[in-house]
Amino acid sequence: MWKPNQPSSITPIPEPARPAPPPQAAEPVGRPAVTATDQATIGKGLFIKGEISGSESLFIDGKVEGSINLPGNRVTIGRNGQVAANVNAREVVILGKIRGNISTSDRVDIRAEGSLTGDVTAARISIEDGAFFKGGIELRKVENKAVAAAASLPAPEPTKLAEI
Repeated sequence: MWKPNQPSSITPIPEPARPAPPPQAAEPVGRPAVTATDQATIGKGLFIKGEISGSESLFIDGKVEGSINLPGNRVTIGRNGQVAANVNAREVVILGKIRGNISTSDRVDIRAEGSLTGDVTAARISIEDGAFFKGGIELRKVENKAVAAAASLPAPEPTKLAEI
């Protein structure tokens, strides 16, 4: 008979080792990874008509009509995204369709599935094979900070040579 207050002569069976959790899945193809900043998302079931402005990056997988003004951030038009708007942002990545002019301080990236009808003003532009683009391109000069800082310094005064 078993008595609860007596030590047991049975040794406990060790628990089996638990397998390591599976590695986290990477971001879905066509959706760039988000860096340290926040990113808002307009899902594919949403339709927005009007002006969008703010201080965080934006991923659009739905429909947007109007204007998008996010000058210090990235705007990404997802594969399902359909945008009819002028866009002002630091960077624009196009995987879906956009009809409107784009103005960026950095770059525009039109991926293979992407479609852009409108003019682009940017420092850099990338158009993958298979992408559709109809419009004009105006490339801004990228101003090198070191060159700009040196240009703002006063010019040294000429030194007089000693007469011999």
